[in-house]
Amino acid sequence: MNKVRYSVLDGIRGFALIHMIIYHAVWDLVYIFGFHWTWFYSEAAYIWQQGICWTFIFLSGFCQPLGRKKLKRGLYVFGSGLLVSLVTILTMPQNRVMFGVLTLIGSCMLLILPMESILKHQRPLAGLFTSLGLFALTKNINQGSLGFGPWSLALLPKNWYSNLVTTYLGLPMPGFYSTDYFSLFPWLFLFTAGYYLYHFFDQKKLLPYLEPSKIKAVEWIGRRSLSIYIIHQPVVYLVLTVFCHPAP
Repeated sequence: MNKVRYSVLDGIRGFALIHMIIYHAVWDLVYIFGFHWTWFYSEAAYIWQQGICWTFIFLSGFCQPLGRKKLKRGLYVFGSGLLVSLVTILTMPQNRVMFGVLTLIGSCMLLILPMESILKHQRPLAGLFTSLGLFALTKNINQGSLGFGPWSLALLPKNWYSNLVTTYLGLPMPGFYSTDYFSLFPWLFLFTAGYYLYHFFDQKKLLPYLEPSKIKAVEWIGRRSLSIYIIHQPVVYLVLTVFCHPAP
């Protein structure tokens, strides 16, 4: 089993986590503490938020083949997602997290284990582009159609959007609400895109380029990303509470 530490991956993960902490701090200020910041409702802010999450999901797929105890890791991440959902539902139901990014990544990590016997037969580059194509095709299914962004290729039947199971898959039921919603589809395809990019790097002997350490402090954060992710939101909220008062 490969025991090499790819510091560049830690750095990318740490950089994304720093951005996520800043984003969530701003989110709390706007939606909980009542600060008015017009930019935060803009397309640029949406791209910032999506870029953070895309990085985590894609990088998680890239790292899937690395390390040991993959089933245990997948169960741990999935369980962490369930814990976040439970805590937010009980403590702040108006800002609850259901089917958040940790639940998604844990699901992908678990699902890919039985799928690997099929995925490995696809050439890495072909798998990468197929995954990206399927991701683009299904990006809008949460909104009721196939397509990406402003391009809608086909509307999906409304009766497909009916319950929590369909919501988990990517077809949210009427009235569903979550402050952090990442369904299995389309995001599983972004995860498999990262998975195939790893195998492309491995095939082309590019992985050693990811070993050198660049920014140790950021890499340290990246190596502890799950623990920091779980505790960062309550810590941010407590810090902001000291200096601000939540909006009534």
